[in-house]
Amino acid sequence: MAAGNKTMGATSIKGFITSRKVFPYIFILPFVLSFLIFFLYPIISTIEMSMQSIKGFDSIEFIGLKNYKNLFNRQFFNALSVTARYTFWTILILIPIPLVLANILNSHLTKGGNIFKSALFMPALTSVVMAGLFFKFAFAEQPTALINSIIVSLGGEPFRFLYTKTGAMLVLVLFCTWKWMGVNLIYYMSALKSIPAEIYESADIDGANSIQKFLKITVPSVRPTIIYVLTISVYGGFSMFAESFTLFNGARSPGDIGTTLVGYIYNQGINQNNFGLASAAGLVLLGLVLLINVIQLFLTGSFRKEA
Repeated sequence: MAAGNKTMGATSIKGFITSRKVFPYIFILPFVLSFLIFFLYPIISTIEMSMQSIKGFDSIEFIGLKNYKNLFNRQFFNALSVTARYTFWTILILIPIPLVLANILNSHLTKGGNIFKSALFMPALTSVVMAGLFFKFAFAEQPTALINSIIVSLGGEPFRFLYTKTGAMLVLVLFCTWKWMGVNLIYYMSALKSIPAEIYESADIDGANSIQKFLKITVPSVRPTIIYVLTISVYGGFSMFAESFTLFNGARSPGDIGTTLVGYIYNQGINQNNFGLASAAGLVLLGLVLLINVIQLFLTGSFRKEA
């Protein structure tokens, strides 16, 4: 009798788990747990820490909004300016140029397209640290450095790229362009494959040239991918840290010319042991990225329902 009750209990539990009302939730349970543990809980903890003065495990004091008041200083606004300019230039380059390259490589007139795609995607597989060291030595201030040796051979004077605002920004943008061009290219190539060839054939019959087909067919067809690439580019630009850290041997650069918001957070939290202020800066950064992406999604019509 007891064995029969156990069997019936096991059957009822199995039936409950496999029911249509419960079974879908089992599949989403890993995502829900991951969200709660690795996203929601850290945010709640960061909010709590941003209202505390934390100098160590035994020195925690609640100070309210004082960290936010102390946050808005010259160094923070400089880091915000560097991050915003870096994000602007990388978006300006990494949105249209990979789309144009993808369109060229996708055409039947391009020979050896797979070789070019592999060559452009290869930097994405390279370690950020190793690539950063290469760019650091290539753009070093010595006349014998790679870029300066080319400048000198052309009759110019050696330039201290990593010691001026313009030079540092140029190196950072070139670094990002070199590394992520191939990733965006793959996104666009995937989107272009979904465009029916009959549309281009109809455009050819109507006498449309290559530019007209690109602007009237290609760009509207890959618009969702463009919005996606723009969204992740905003996030990637504002979260940039490893590139700057590698180029300047730390979170801070000479005169803060390459210090980003994440670098500022790292410097405050790790180097200066000011985790309360670092937490406040992290929340401001999170809110800023969310605000920018919501605005761009609204402006691009992503929130409007299709008719």
